[in-house]
Amino acid sequence: MSRSSAAAGGNAGEAIVAEAARIICEEAVLDYRSAKLKAAQRLGLNTKSTAMPDNARIQAAVIDYQRIFGGREYAEHLRKLRATAVQAMRLLQSFEPRLVGAVATGAITDAHRVQLHGFADKPEALDFFLQDHGIPFEQDERDYRYSDGSEVPVPLARFEAGGTGVDIAMFSFDDQRHAPLSPSDGLPMKRLTLAQAEALAMVSVETILGLA
Repeated sequence: MSRSSAAAGGNAGEAIVAEAARIICEEAVLDYRSAKLKAAQRLGLNTKSTAMPDNARIQAAVIDYQRIFGGREYAEHLRKLRATAVQAMRLLQSFEPRLVGAVATGAITDAHRVQLHGFADKPEALDFFLQDHGIPFEQDERDYRYSDGSEVPVPLARFEAGGTGVDIAMFSFDDQRHAPLSPSDGLPMKRLTLAQAEALAMVSVETILGLA
């Protein structure tokens, strides 16, 4: 590849990253792959021949975009989501919940919900728990990919907590040390404990915005 071609490819990649981040933040597109393809199309690039940037770059760009254009409103919304995550994790302590996803990384938009992983011998134990506590919820399912190439459907419960959406995927206890892959970077998901989530919820608006 010539130096000029490499430079052109690099410029295309940067343009896709910037446009994909804008699409995610402004158009509530949560799937990074879809955002990248839409960005490439809007930029007039061939989606089959153009090398797509990795999702980790998109995630970092989303955080940068929100800090710049979302400002204090973004930071306060992130703090609210993290506070809700802590409250939900305390309520669900018997399921050893872990915080995952955008609320943990900070790459949130208005469309994001709190994402938790819980663990039990039987996933229906969560259903009984929510029913006993009078918490309305919806049953769902989400596919998770693993490093061995497998894709496994996992039961999911969705409920609202103070106007904030919470999703908790129920894994078996055996899966506690076998995290699925993160769609953002392809690495095993970082699962934050309650103590780690509590520490995250204490991060100030100024620190989130990089001002402290």
